[in-house]
Amino acid sequence: MIDPAPEGTASPASLRVLRKRSEFLALNRAVRVPAGSFLLQARDRGDGDPGVGVGFTCSKKVGNAVARNRAKRRLREIARLELPVLGRPGWDYALIGRVDATAARAFDALRDDLRRALATAHAKARK
Repeated sequence: MIDPAPEGTASPASLRVLRKRSEFLALNRAVRVPAGSFLLQARDRGDGDPGVGVGFTCSKKVGNAVARNRAKRRLREIARLELPVLGRPGWDYALIGRVDATAARAFDALRDDLRRALATAHAKARK
């Protein structure tokens, strides 16, 4: 379980980490939003569970194990900061790292990318 917010901060949604292949496959068929430094996949589970699911992945194209882990650490941190507030209850999200972009992007810009991608994904889902 990801700690969704620092001590003393209100957290509207609890985060759970997606671990099953079937969860990632379901996200692969859902809304896809390129965010520049990563790809966001989002879907409404429709199961009535108010929690927010989040998964992270980086292929070997991103680099060696050190580079992939660094990229995933950065993705985990922006998700921890932004998804409890901006994520919708009952939704799952996957953040997929990109080659030379996820690890190299400035952290504030990475957070802005996630905010914009979430807004776009939620707008696409309404249609």
